[in-house]
Formats: sequence, structure tokens, C-alpha cells
Amino acid sequence: MKIPTVFHKDYSANTSTSSMRKLLPVATEAERSLFATLIPPKDSHLLGIEDKLKKIHCSHYVESFMAGRGSLASSNGFDWTESIRNGVLAMNAGMLTAAELAKSNGVAANVSQGFHHSRPKYGAGFCTFNGLALVANENKKQKVFVLDCDQHGGDGTAEFALTLPNLFNYSICGSTFGTQSHKRSVVDYIQGPINKDFSPYEAALNRAFKRVEKVNPDLVIYQAGADPHIDDPFGSVGLTNEQMFLRDKIVFEYFKSKKIPIFFVLAGGYQDMDNLVKLHVGTFKAASQAFETR
Repeated sequence: MKIPTVFHKDYSANTSTSSMRKLLPVATEAERSLFATLIPPKDSHLLGIEDKLKKIHCSHYVESFMAGRGSLASSNGFDWTESIRNGVLAMNAGMLTAAELAKSNGVAANVSQGFHHSRPKYGAGFCTFNGLALVANENKKQKVFVLDCDQHGGDGTAEFALTLPNLFNYSICGSTFGTQSHKRSVVDYIQGPINKDFSPYEAALNRAFKRVEKVNPDLVIYQAGADPHIDDPFGSVGLTNEQMFLRDKIVFEYFKSKKIPIFFVLAGGYQDMDNLVKLHVGTFKAASQAFETR
């Protein structure tokens, strides 16, 4: 199955890390490998995205980023440029399009960079605006469950979950990054490296699935982080290529079996570009295989 995948040429920008530079080659390879059908964000989502972001983020922060003004404009960790601004806005609009595609198709993707460290008043950790919280805020009548499998915990998402009653966060991580556990946020810490024994990570996934069954969400957003990989310079979990693929396969097969709509985003990943692209395309392959027969 080709995964309905949201992508826009503006997503790609020259960033100091591979965060936004990787997006075009990932989209291109996923499409070339017949794992993805590329779809632009809906015009209705692109229009007014600034106003939608102001519903969850401080207006002063959003306006500072839009204008490239002051320290807030680069609080995500990147020196501000118009191309980064345009890419961030397009990716957030793409989140809303991907959510609709997932609900109509069962599965979708957004070829997007960093959301989960972004907090209401500022960006952090290469994340500008929290597109995960945006989806929840624009779908208030539906429970949105974020399964975050990045190396780093989703501290920003956890903060948004304190005030958005339909947003739930579950972070399986090798570094908590200050992520809070509370009524709607769970931090599941993996003390790596995993080495050859995948069972601790699989056990964490099973705990997350039990949480899913308790919440009974209407939509799942899967943060398919590449930085738990063994070769990532910021990683500690130590998953091999095969284990990364197994992680993704388990996730997609579970949500397919439960008939819970899911879409995934790219997260983390700071190693060699060629290796990074292969890891992210591996997530598309796992999703394609899991949903091959519906």
C-alpha cells in the first residue's frame, strides 16, 4: 500500500542540523520506492495557519517568529530565515491535512520535522510550533493520542496536555528531556543501550498499548524518531536497523488491528544523511507492509 503522505516543497530548508534538509530526500525516496503517495497540504489548512497557531501559542511568540524578530524567532535552535519560517508554517498545515487523511484512510504520514519540544511561549530542541497540540486543538471533540518514540521525551507535548483535555502523550525515550508525567502524560524511560535484546523496548510498547486501550483515542500521532538508532550521536537507546523496523512494524500492526486511525511524522535523527534517509524510509516501508491488506 502507498501511504497517503503530506509534503510541500517549502518543507525543505537549510538548517544547521539535518532536521529540515532531510525532508525532501526522504519524501523523494519514499515515493520512488512506492511506499508513499505525495499530497500537498490543503489550501484551507495553509490559509489562516498563523491564527490557528495563536490559539495554542502565545501571540507574541508567533508574531516574533513570523517577523524574524528577537530571540524568540530563533528559540527553536535555528538562526531564523524566511525559508525556515515558510517550512514550519507549511508543516503545521500539513499536520491538519494528515489528520484528515488518517481518519479517512486509516493511515497517513506528514514528512515533517520537530514538534514535541515546542512549548506555548517558545520553541526548543529544533521544534518551533507544536503541531501535535495543534491537531488536538483543531479536533476538540476527538481524543488525540501521541505515541512518541523519539530518543528525547516530548516535554512540550506534555505541557500542552495539561491544558488540552483531549490530548494524551506517551513518551518512550532514552532521555526524558524534562518531560512531565501527569494524568494525560506518561514517560517510559529506556535505559540503553538495548544491544541485541529488544524485549525491554517491546515491553515499553506494550505498556503504551495498554494506555491506548484505557484512553480509547479517536486518532493517534506516531512520532517515529530516528535518533534511538545505535549510530545516532545523540542517541542512547541503541536500536539497530532491524530493531528500528521492528519497532515501527509492531506499532503499525497494532493500530491497524485496533482500527484506530494513525498518522506518523519524522522525528529526531542526527547522523549521516544517507543513513538517516534509509531509517525514515524504513518507517514508510513498515507502514506500507502493515496496511497492505486492510
